[in-house]
Amino acid sequence: MADVFKDPSLVDPSFVHSYLVGLIGSGIGPSLSPALHEREADRQGLRYLYRLIDIDVLGVGPEAVGELVRAARDLGFDGLNITHPCKQLVIEHLDGLAPQAEALGAVNTVVFEADGRAIGHNTDVTGFAASFARGLPDAPMERVVQVGAGGAGAAVAHATLTLGAERVTVVDALPERATALADSLNHHFGPGRAAGATPDRLPELLTDADGIVHATPTGMAAHPGLPFPARLLHTALWVAEVVYRPLETQLLSTARALGCATLDGGGMAVFQAADAFRLFTGREPDSARMLADIAELAGAVPAPK
Repeated sequence: MADVFKDPSLVDPSFVHSYLVGLIGSGIGPSLSPALHEREADRQGLRYLYRLIDIDVLGVGPEAVGELVRAARDLGFDGLNITHPCKQLVIEHLDGLAPQAEALGAVNTVVFEADGRAIGHNTDVTGFAASFARGLPDAPMERVVQVGAGGAGAAVAHATLTLGAERVTVVDALPERATALADSLNHHFGPGRAAGATPDRLPELLTDADGIVHATPTGMAAHPGLPFPARLLHTALWVAEVVYRPLETQLLSTARALGCATLDGGGMAVFQAADAFRLFTGREPDSARMLADIAELAGAVPAPK
């Protein structure tokens, strides 16, 4: 699989402050991660190249993530970001996990250490927590509904409970996945803090909920649309989005039209990227500058019709 990386000659050990990183995932062409990382690196005087490794473009399935990780390590990459649908599948191909990634059972950042070991991290938890605290600081959190129990969903649910949510109900089209995540959350945070549910229960769940967190790919440029019927939204709900491209998803535009308090996915994208940048380089990123970057890069992208 090594030939999928277009220019291995870019790996040049003569550059003391040079970094080669990448992103593995599906439909990642619109990703702003390369620009976010490279702009911050330029400001810090670093030689930093960020490559997209799209499994759709390569014509391979998510199960190829292990081979792609090995190819990246062999070619001298410093690290990788991992996104949908590979955040959980990648774990069996790593040499170790940071505590938070192990607790979540999901990885969004892989660091290749000096000894060649591939270590998995998860910066989605801290990324969402920082974004929520910044964007919805006074939001009530007694009853929170979350749609999506995949790799991003696991991280966001952990962050939501860490932020003080009393109870999170995780809704997923795969009942066993929702139940497994809820069981993991209850083990970590205490009995009764989480429950699993199927989408048919959303009408009753959202009636009394304080807020909803959306953590599926629906709304992305490659997956436009609403994750559930618009009629289920009401003005008493706050709505937090994980998708950041576009920043104004159809879910957010619909919620804002109703008068709901909302949080776009841009803040999470920035704060998780900042944490990954720190892991890759050992340098401290400027999150404020990166927030300005994403507003410029994604702010003009219209919501899907």
